[in-house]
Amino acid sequence: MREMSVYGVSFDLVGKQPIVLLKTADGDKFLPVWIGHPEAASILMKLQDQAPPRPQTHDLLVDVISQLDAEIVRVTVTELRENTFHATITLRRNGDEIEVDSRTSDAIALALRTDAKIFASDEVVEESGIEFDGTGDEAELRLAAVTPLADLDPDEFRRFLDTVSPEEFAQGFEEDEPEPEA
Repeated sequence: MREMSVYGVSFDLVGKQPIVLLKTADGDKFLPVWIGHPEAASILMKLQDQAPPRPQTHDLLVDVISQLDAEIVRVTVTELRENTFHATITLRRNGDEIEVDSRTSDAIALALRTDAKIFASDEVVEESGIEFDGTGDEAELRLAAVTPLADLDPDEFRRFLDTVSPEEFAQGFEEDEPEPEA
């Protein structure tokens, strides 16, 4: 397993689909994970240290886990199957570890809220990781093909979410869905 960190949330302007970029701890590979708009907003809010006026779903789940005297130990991106990443959330309660199946975006949102470590299986990193040759600055330039959500005005992003049609959303996703490497 490889330890990962959240490099950032970006926005595929062509497909209008958010992407969370995970980066290996040793910094040699990026793992792009296409995610939904609500999960992107949840992850982005935490990355920007913004607090919602009322608990959102991920905040609520963290509170429930805490009230049950459990803690999130780690989240792991376990595999890529049929162009979809799968993940597990590892909880610890009374010394026992419990594995819970999860969407990758939800697992990442929870990890950010609990400071849990994020991992990806070696197979996932080898199969789907993007390695950049050269310096970090060159990698930054290659990642510039997507606009970081952090650079968007939150009101503008909300307007986009309110106005994008299901057809536009589905069309962009189908056109830009990443194919796993063979």
